[in-house]
Amino acid sequence: MQEGAEVLVIGSANLDYIVQVAAPPAPGETVLAKNMIKHPGGKGANQAVAAAKMGAEVRFVGCVGDDNDGALLLRELRAEGVDTTAVEIVSHARTGLALVSVFDSGENSITVVPGANFSLHPGRVKRAIAGGGANGTGAVVLQGEVKSEIIDAAAQAAEAVGARVVLNLAPYRAVAKESLSLCDPLVVNQSEAEAMVGFQIPEAAAAQQALTILLATVRSAVITLGGAGACWADTSGSGHVPAPEVEAVMDTTGAGDAFVGALAAELSAGLSLRQATETGVRAGSFAVGRFGAQSSYPTRSELGILASTETGQRVR
Repeated sequence: MQEGAEVLVIGSANLDYIVQVAAPPAPGETVLAKNMIKHPGGKGANQAVAAAKMGAEVRFVGCVGDDNDGALLLRELRAEGVDTTAVEIVSHARTGLALVSVFDSGENSITVVPGANFSLHPGRVKRAIAGGGANGTGAVVLQGEVKSEIIDAAAQAAEAVGARVVLNLAPYRAVAKESLSLCDPLVVNQSEAEAMVGFQIPEAAAAQQALTILLATVRSAVITLGGAGACWADTSGSGHVPAPEVEAVMDTTGAGDAFVGALAAELSAGLSLRQATETGVRAGSFAVGRFGAQSSYPTRSELGILASTETGQRVR
């Protein structure tokens, strides 16, 4: 994999309708919101922006509706330096949206309406991967907000061109073993990992045990642990990357996407999984200190990371 290789993100683009409330309402309870704002989102678009802000050459593949929300999402992606030429505008479906409640604790709950995201066709995905960029595709990034057939088609096409498959299996869904076997890495949070291994993962030690099980299925894996950082494992070894202390948690929305995008950017530049995980943890920790998803993501300079002239090296 070469310096500057492309990050190709295949996934969802949603407009986030964000409501700020003190706490989740109980069943049957009505609460008054403090505010409602709209922000660009969707796990795919979020990860594309996060990777672009880290200096990667990023191309996004997805679908939006022929409506104002879709036009806004495309403008925002382009403004962040993401190539959107492979995005299809469909007239038969509305742009995807997410209903996000953000609580005073900084935690959130999210309901996604896929809309046009489920119009993405495997053929478009295969063509985009086969086409590659000027420097070749270093990493193909996928999430669980697209149909399973998209994940399968993308993983196979990425393998055919020698690109690295980064699958963020969020939200969790069953994936074909053949596709999982190509993941390098599979990225899941605690609850998603628990669904895969069948036991609870309350802390890093349990995450390391889970990674041992996952490595029998995937090439490498990362389990994110929120405020406790992340654990990683590949054929070279394994480890735990603790998260830096965050002064105040404003909003956790999209923090996992900040992690995945930053990780993919580093992997596409030839860094090790350990190094990429370190950067991902720092990016995710930075993001929770700001409101919103894409608007909260850091640049390389904001993390104090500078690219060196040598592949696989970063100056911090």
